[in-house]
Amino acid sequence: MARDTGAQCKQCRREGQKLFLKGERCLTDKCGVERRSYPPGEHGRGRQKQSEYRVQLREKQKAKRIYGILERQFHSYYEEAARKHGRTGETMLQLLERRLDNIVFRAGFAKSRDMARQLVRHGHWTVNGRRVDIPSYQVRPGDVIAIKHDSPAAQVVRDATELTGQIPAWLQADHDSLTAKVLRGPERREVAAPVQEQLIVELYSK
Repeated sequence: MARDTGAQCKQCRREGQKLFLKGERCLTDKCGVERRSYPPGEHGRGRQKQSEYRVQLREKQKAKRIYGILERQFHSYYEEAARKHGRTGETMLQLLERRLDNIVFRAGFAKSRDMARQLVRHGHWTVNGRRVDIPSYQVRPGDVIAIKHDSPAAQVVRDATELTGQIPAWLQADHDSLTAKVLRGPERREVAAPVQEQLIVELYSK
């Protein structure tokens, strides 16, 4: 499974804002953005030219880092969204939100998407009673996600639920039984990722 193994705090600093890639650590004074609010690298504190292309590129990179995927897979989401009816940018974000690892995170069963991806990859979750270990699996309305019976990760998941904030209205989560149900597809206003998707569409449309 291809993924970005670079330092996560540097990724947040590069985008100039918290992307919450490390879960609860991002809420403490140990957060890289809090300690050094300038981009990483030798020229991080220098003045950078804000061209149209650069702004669009940074928005795409931000979205890729939030969802933890690389360029080829991200572009595939864009192409799939472009073939569907509706606004391409919004549809792309909806596809990203419906990834199984994102559902596990958004339901409060993991402290970060990285942790959720690892839990899925190691086979700790089922969808409609069937074990699924593919983080990019597209969950659909009506699907029920549950932790695998006798999973050794159950306590880790329970610990993560104690840090859970607000669960989006399109999901229903039961933290006692460690199950969640997808009630419907997410709407744009319910996507918490701080991304201007239209800039990504403009970049790929060139």
